[in-house]
Amino acid sequence: MNKQISIQQHSQGKDEWNTPAPGAIAWVEVAKVWANIRHMSGSETIRAGAEVSTVRVSIRIRYRAGINAGMRVVHVGQVYDIEAPLPDSTRRWLDLACKLIQ
Repeated sequence: MNKQISIQQHSQGKDEWNTPAPGAIAWVEVAKVWANIRHMSGSETIRAGAEVSTVRVSIRIRYRAGINAGMRVVHVGQVYDIEAPLPDSTRRWLDLACKLIQ
């Protein structure tokens, strides 16, 4: 575990009067943990005439309940969507199958 990451979930954004703003999404940190980040694969495809690359990573953290698909991981300005949290059989580790989005 040599990288510190932030795990975030989205919540409804608020306006200047602190009331929910329709359509606004804010990301809220739910945990800051140590992790190992392993790059699993990368691919490039052409969609709508533009080249698009996809990078998939596996991020291993100590087991933690409450991590769901749809949350995201931020590490040194890079943002990863969590596609699936995969606990090991002993619930000692949690591998997060992620896709780089930024």
